[in-house]
Amino acid sequence: MTLPNDERVELLTLWLQALPADLNIQTHTLSVASADASFRRYFRVRGNDVNYIVMDAPPSHEDCKPFVRIAQLFGRAVNVPKILAQDLEQGFLLLSDLGNDTFLAAIEQNPERAPALYRDALNALVALQKASTPDELPPYDRERLLTELMLFPQWYVGVHLKATLTDEQTAQLTQVFNALLDNNLAQTQVWVHRDYHSRNLMDVAENNPGILDFQDALFGPITYDLASLLRDAYIEWDEEVQIDWLVRYWEAARAAGLEVPAQFDVFYKDFEWMGLQRHIKILGIFARLFHRDGKSGYLKDLPLVLKYTRQVASRYREFFPLVRLLDAIDSDNAPAQVGYTF
Repeated sequence: MTLPNDERVELLTLWLQALPADLNIQTHTLSVASADASFRRYFRVRGNDVNYIVMDAPPSHEDCKPFVRIAQLFGRAVNVPKILAQDLEQGFLLLSDLGNDTFLAAIEQNPERAPALYRDALNALVALQKASTPDELPPYDRERLLTELMLFPQWYVGVHLKATLTDEQTAQLTQVFNALLDNNLAQTQVWVHRDYHSRNLMDVAENNPGILDFQDALFGPITYDLASLLRDAYIEWDEEVQIDWLVRYWEAARAAGLEVPAQFDVFYKDFEWMGLQRHIKILGIFARLFHRDGKSGYLKDLPLVLKYTRQVASRYREFFPLVRLLDAIDSDNAPAQVGYTF
């Protein structure tokens, strides 16, 4: 990918040149590493026979301080990038490099590695949750969870589908949201990464996985990151595989002393209901990324997210109004097979 020719890159290069000589930054090797769904960009640069990652987070749009703080918190328990230099005023961070190999890429190259990779991811998640403390991250509270859900009627229904809900549909959707939130907030609360999935987990040789994109972490429901991982918007697993991995996590969590329900069927319901909250939100987010931000790449992932949404909503009486609403406004998408229940 061609290095952008813009003012931020020029400022970034000047900053790198001014860093301590012992880092041996070779600015002529600066190249694009990746960009994400926000205004952040990532570059790679050579130095001291290793690669570094440079984060560019324009202060007018992004704040590096949460990343720095959460890297320190999460670094107590799991493998996250080390912060080697920082300029919070300009929005630049120099980080250790966890490589190029995401879990998604590793599995696409060799699907047989998936069970081992997901075992590592689930073990790391237990370690992260076990290290959680209640007062160091903002709460993933009802207001925030509801604000996320409201992206669905605004962006997915209103903008993407160009539909207008009736007063009755709006009232029914409110009941669905309230049922979801009552369950989500009754769950054990832990540190929540919020995007713990195959694109943000790096396949590394030691202390696998390397974990990225944690700057929006909160203190919230224990099943949230499980739903992100096992019902990933970018890769689909057969439901018997999901359940097998979920049982393994549940057993490991109980052994670690985490407060999860003693009956797996209760825990599975919590997982499904948390996943439904997340997928309703993602429908809104992906629609917004396309219509507001011009990022069309997420449209191809909408069908899987919609499949997850319909699948869970079809299993529980509380969510039947959501299924009827989707049938009314989005009839082109056939209902997913219901599958397992407990």
